[in-house]
Amino acid sequence: MKVTVVCVGKIKEKFYRDAISEYEKRLSKYCKFEIVEVADEKTPDKASATEEEQIKEKEAVRILSKIKEDAYVCTLEIAGKSFSSVGFANWMEQLTIGGKSNIVFVIGGSLGLHSSVLARSNQALSFSEMTFPHQLMRVILSEQIYRVFRIINNEPYHK
Repeated sequence: MKVTVVCVGKIKEKFYRDAISEYEKRLSKYCKFEIVEVADEKTPDKASATEEEQIKEKEAVRILSKIKEDAYVCTLEIAGKSFSSVGFANWMEQLTIGGKSNIVFVIGGSLGLHSSVLARSNQALSFSEMTFPHQLMRVILSEQIYRVFRIINNEPYHK
């Protein structure tokens, strides 16, 4: 199975990079895990709605260029479906049983995701109604994907 996280922007803080590296290492036992970063657009202070839409559209072009045709795409959205960790594991296991071997999670930029990315999504997921920094969300998502594989393989960790 291949699991990819496509996200907007680069990780600046070393402690986030270190945490993500640790989960990449742990996940290598279970799947081909990859994080793909695309460039973010600078958002001017007091940007108009039109400017914000143009920024999201530019980021969307970059995001969509990294998603293969056969990928099952999950966008992270506040209004998406929420799971418990066990529910998330069951959901991912059902995807693989159903023949989905290329799962792509998408984390948008500070303005969110353009409608073209949302249209490409097969599933909207929410980890909380709260807003998290995009860099921290990569750590949280990586950890939860690792937890999924531990649960699926009946290995200790998830309690």
